[in-house]
Amino acid sequence: MTSLISRRTLMASTMAPTATGLSAALTVPARAAGLAPTPTMRGGSNNYLPNAPIVDRIGAGGFWMTGSVRRAGDGAPLAGQRIQIWSHTTEGHEREPESHGATLTDENGNFRLEMPQIVPAFVQPHGQLAYDDPEFETVFLRPIMPSASDTTLAAHFVLEPA
Repeated sequence: MTSLISRRTLMASTMAPTATGLSAALTVPARAAGLAPTPTMRGGSNNYLPNAPIVDRIGAGGFWMTGSVRRAGDGAPLAGQRIQIWSHTTEGHEREPESHGATLTDENGNFRLEMPQIVPAFVQPHGQLAYDDPEFETVFLRPIMPSASDTTLAAHFVLEPA
């Protein structure tokens, strides 16, 4: 015969140990399934130049690249992480050093860098971003913009320790 646990029995079981061990199971905190790391995107490392300088902005500006950086597993925001950004813009090709720059994440794991308007390269308007420091696995992203007239593009990193 199966016994049903009433709310009163359940509440009482969390207050004191029992022979069934029910209280131990209920006092363990719930665990999230975990946040999976971001995989590197195909084509994301095209025209990558290691060690791009940290800059306030790339070129004349007018377009915003934004995003966040979190740790795989628990999803904790990662402050002070270096994100490199480069793209084909109204001011230059993505292989030119002047089209590259890096920024750091803030205390909430967010980043934001102003740059010239992204224009289509190989038919698609897209940004290119990299996390490339040794603390976590390297990740290259190549997000595609829905429209070439968009003035922002967001990319989010979930990093796995190296």
